[in-house]
Amino acid sequence: MSGIANFFQEALYAFMSIRIKDVLDILIVAFIIYKIFDLVHSSSAARVAKAIVLLLLATWLTGLIGMEMLNFGLNKILELGVIALVIMFQPELRRALERFGGKSVKELLGGKSPRGEMAEAILATVSACEIMSKERVGVLLIFERESSLEDYFKTGTLLDARTSEQLLRNLFFPKASLHDGAVIIRGGRVAAAGCVMPLSENPHLSSDLGTRHRAGVGTSEVSDAVVVIVSEETGTISVAIGGMLKRHLAPQTLERLLTAELIPDEEEQKTLMSRLKQTFVKKGRSDAK
Repeated sequence: MSGIANFFQEALYAFMSIRIKDVLDILIVAFIIYKIFDLVHSSSAARVAKAIVLLLLATWLTGLIGMEMLNFGLNKILELGVIALVIMFQPELRRALERFGGKSVKELLGGKSPRGEMAEAILATVSACEIMSKERVGVLLIFERESSLEDYFKTGTLLDARTSEQLLRNLFFPKASLHDGAVIIRGGRVAAAGCVMPLSENPHLSSDLGTRHRAGVGTSEVSDAVVVIVSEETGTISVAIGGMLKRHLAPQTLERLLTAELIPDEEEQKTLMSRLKQTFVKKGRSDAK
C-alpha cells in the first residue's frame, strides 16, 4: 500500500510542478506530430514513412547489439536519405507550404477547409451539372473525403482553384484538353483535373454503363469519395458512394444528397445553403441586368 501511496504522491507532485509553458510545449509538439501524420496520409507517402520507421528501428537495434559496421552503414543511409526525401517529395512539400502559408489561423487550428467553401462548391456543382445534363456533356466529378486520392492527382493536372459553375463547365467542355478525365475536389476547392480513375470490376453493374460510370463506381469502391457523374449519351445525373450507384437524380435531389454527405451538420447545412442561395440569386439578377 505504501508503494501505491508513494506512486500517487510522486504523480501529484509532478502534476503540480507542471508550468504553463510545459503544457504549451506539449500541445505544440502534439500538433506538429498530428500535422505530420495528416500530411503522410496518401498510400505512396505512407509506404515511404513505413520504410523510414523500419530503417530507424534497424539502426537502433544494430547499435544496441554492437554491430558496428552495419550500424555505420545504416547511419550513412539515413543521412543521405534526408536529402533524397527532400528531392523526391519536393513538389508535395512545396504545395504543402503554399497551402500552409495561404491559410488563416482558424483554418490551421481546425485542420479543415471552411464548411462555407464546401457548401459553395456543392451549389456550383449542382448548377453546373444541371446545365451540362441538358447539353449532354459528360461529367466525372469527385469529392474527396477522408481517403486520400493523392496518387490519382499525378495522372492529371494539379490545380488549386475556387469551385465555380463556370470553371466546372470549362473543364468538362468537350473540346477542352482535360474533359475526358475526372475533376477532384478537395476541401471545397478544385484540386486536380484530367485524372485517370480506377474502373470497377463489379460484374453486376448494368451493361449499358460506360467507362465514365465504371470509373465513378470504381473510385467509390476504393475510397470514401462522393462521385458525381453525368452521362454524355442521356444526360442522366448519377452519384456513386461506397460502390453503389444512384441514377436518374434531379438537381434538387443531387443538392440534398451532396449536402447530407459532405456537410453532415443539419442546422449548419440549412444556414449555409440559405445564405449561399441568396448570394447566387443576387448574382444571377445582377448578371441579367
